[in-house]
Amino acid sequence: MTSETDAATIYQRPAELLRTLIRFDTTNPPGNEAACIGYIRGLLAAAGIEPTVLAKDPSRPNLIARLGGVGAAPPLLLQGHVDVVPTTHQPWSHPPFAAEVADDMIWGRGALDMKGGVAMLLAAFLRAKLEGASLPGDVVLCLLSDEEAGGNAGARFLVEEHAELFSGIRYALGEFGGFTLHLGSRRFYPIMVAEKQACVVRATVRGPGGHASTPLRGGATARLGRLLTALDTQRLPVHVTPVVRLMVEALGSSLAAPLSEVLTGLLDPEMTDRLLDSIGGPVAAFDPLLHSTAVPTIIRGGEKNNVIPSEITVELDGRILPGYTAGEFLDELRALVDTEEIELEVLLHDPNPAKDPDMGLFATLGEALRVGDPEAIPVPLLLGAVTDGRFFSRLGIQTYGFLPMHLPDNWNFTQLIHAADERIPLNALAFGADAIFRVLQRFDASA
Repeated sequence: MTSETDAATIYQRPAELLRTLIRFDTTNPPGNEAACIGYIRGLLAAAGIEPTVLAKDPSRPNLIARLGGVGAAPPLLLQGHVDVVPTTHQPWSHPPFAAEVADDMIWGRGALDMKGGVAMLLAAFLRAKLEGASLPGDVVLCLLSDEEAGGNAGARFLVEEHAELFSGIRYALGEFGGFTLHLGSRRFYPIMVAEKQACVVRATVRGPGGHASTPLRGGATARLGRLLTALDTQRLPVHVTPVVRLMVEALGSSLAAPLSEVLTGLLDPEMTDRLLDSIGGPVAAFDPLLHSTAVPTIIRGGEKNNVIPSEITVELDGRILPGYTAGEFLDELRALVDTEEIELEVLLHDPNPAKDPDMGLFATLGEALRVGDPEAIPVPLLLGAVTDGRFFSRLGIQTYGFLPMHLPDNWNFTQLIHAADERIPLNALAFGADAIFRVLQRFDASA
């Protein structure tokens, strides 16, 4: 662990900070984030900051700390989570909680999602305090438990029961964005300004049951097969949301033909799917940004080997584009399958704000990137996943995914998130911590 003397300078060594965070096994479930949050609380106390710790479950605390600003801008929120997903049955090259350094990278669960981001946010926050930075407004640091399993003990709990802690906040920095995207010899930095909505749907298929020695045609298993085939071979309708239009137009204006023309073509719903099918490559990343999606993840049915099941359920992990409702999503699913055979029920839906995000802080974030990389081209990003930002949005807070990483070409880090051998380049941490610190000094530009 870091000594009290080292704590005063740990912000200068974000790699060391991250390695310590990784070594706390905060696998969710069950989480057990208390020791990790306790370590961070100790660092803040050594810097003269007394945080507030709040918990729905004592073993799963959340930390909130505040630095005072000069009052020229509304408070800025820095939010991130310390829990991580499991590593079970994954073939790791280095132990996932050893935080080993190899090939100029830190290896371990959470290096990217999102203890690496927490290290950046915490380093910038401590630096602002210990170097006496003049802050345009208050800066609120909020480190959370339970993001990876729905946020009930984390962001949802704080927003629903302690909303006063976030009074007056307009913008937040959190996951997921600010990383390098190499396209056509240019370096883009997508900054998340909107995210899709989580919507878990249970599909129930029914049919005649009976003894397995007498096969039945067209029963529940056959109907399940048709449902799974439809989901595998067909897309839901194309929707070009304002954020994706902004993103594609920003990319296209900085790229040469034919790539610029392909990107522009994606914005024509009559051409979208044909281009996605024919081009592939980096263009395929736009597929989930132009459609709501439903992926079968849990199938339950059958009690005994010699009994034909009369009912089977499938849970679908749905991700709805911003600006659309769960009802509209169900209608799109029903148009895809035979509604006489399938019953659809929403189990969970976390709605997000309307299609249009508040872009007031975007230019400031872009400038912070260009100081570190003069060739950076910031572009808005619709995130295909969900974050704790969906809870803070209920308080009118616009979250920007801004955990900057200057990454090498041909390094697809998104494939490492939640996967074996998750890792982050050492220099990416310093780049991100510096960029966030610049934002802390300048966020009044959006006021």
